[in-house]
Amino acid sequence: MTIFDSVLGPIEWVVAWLMVAFHQVFTAIGLPAASGLTWGPSIVGLTIVIRIVLIPLFVKQIHASRRMQLIQPEMQKIQKKYKGKTDPESRQAMTQETMGLYKRTGTNPFSSCLPILLQSPIFFALFRVLNNLAGIANGKIHPIGPLDATLAEQAQNSTIFGASLSSTFVHATDVNTKIVTVMLIVLMSASQFTSQRQLMMKNMPANAMDNPFGKQQKVLLYLMPLFFAFSGINFPIGVLLYWLTTNVWSMGQQFYTIRRMPAPGSLAEKALEARRLKSGKEHKKFTIPGLSHDSELDEIQDSAITDAKPKSGQRQQPKRKKRGKPPGQGDGKPGLKEQPGAAPPAPADGDT
Repeated sequence: MTIFDSVLGPIEWVVAWLMVAFHQVFTAIGLPAASGLTWGPSIVGLTIVIRIVLIPLFVKQIHASRRMQLIQPEMQKIQKKYKGKTDPESRQAMTQETMGLYKRTGTNPFSSCLPILLQSPIFFALFRVLNNLAGIANGKIHPIGPLDATLAEQAQNSTIFGASLSSTFVHATDVNTKIVTVMLIVLMSASQFTSQRQLMMKNMPANAMDNPFGKQQKVLLYLMPLFFAFSGINFPIGVLLYWLTTNVWSMGQQFYTIRRMPAPGSLAEKALEARRLKSGKEHKKFTIPGLSHDSELDEIQDSAITDAKPKSGQRQQPKRKKRGKPPGQGDGKPGLKEQPGAAPPAPADGDT
């Protein structure tokens, strides 16, 4: 047994147990036991349970994303401070200041990746369960938890619009399987694109799109659907159904989150503030203790200080001082010899 098997083994057991549990529920209400109308919704139910379990991590991801948005001005200051410095001491100092900022503000940049990282083993476990249905049905592979040979044979023979749940586009020999697979891939890619575009258009500040992170998000907006489109031809129909359900769930969950917990400075936050003011409620902006939120003023002050300092390697030129005029020059006071052709001084008050 490989390490991969040791890690995915327990997850496969949980996936099989949830599938069989939903299958028993749908069978109890009168759906055919060997039909795709029973096993397909069982995969959907499995997906919903997993997403409900991941809700606390999703909330943690939202808070981490909001904190990352708020500390961007401070991050830009650190990057500007060490811009162009490639020596090891400067790189180490930049890393230490960045980690210090994360620690001071309680920000973890990896928290936003937790839901995706935790879903990956579930994705591969479901992939392996569906691929092993034929082996479990004919006795070549041991049952996975409650998924015995009888249930595996039912799942293997179940179809959705004439396509088996364990079939893939690459190995399909009939037209129905290819059509169903293409439809699921298109819907999966479209839902992924819509979900990512919704996040970028409504829940990201305008200035966030100009930094490297924003440009990366723009690339992923078009790259991820293409990735799913090209790799989806190798996925079983049951896995495509799982991923489509995940994307639809993410769209709804994201819509609710953007409306109720928008990112600071985004269009969604302005809309939330307008709704609360209209209803007479106070709008409290999301803040981080220990972080200065007067970012614009700080940026202006830092820019002024940076501009006032001489650039490294360049000698600061001394400023020429204005020389004062000799006493009495041009002011009519004694002790100054009048210039030829100069107009006489105006008489003082009381002179005749």
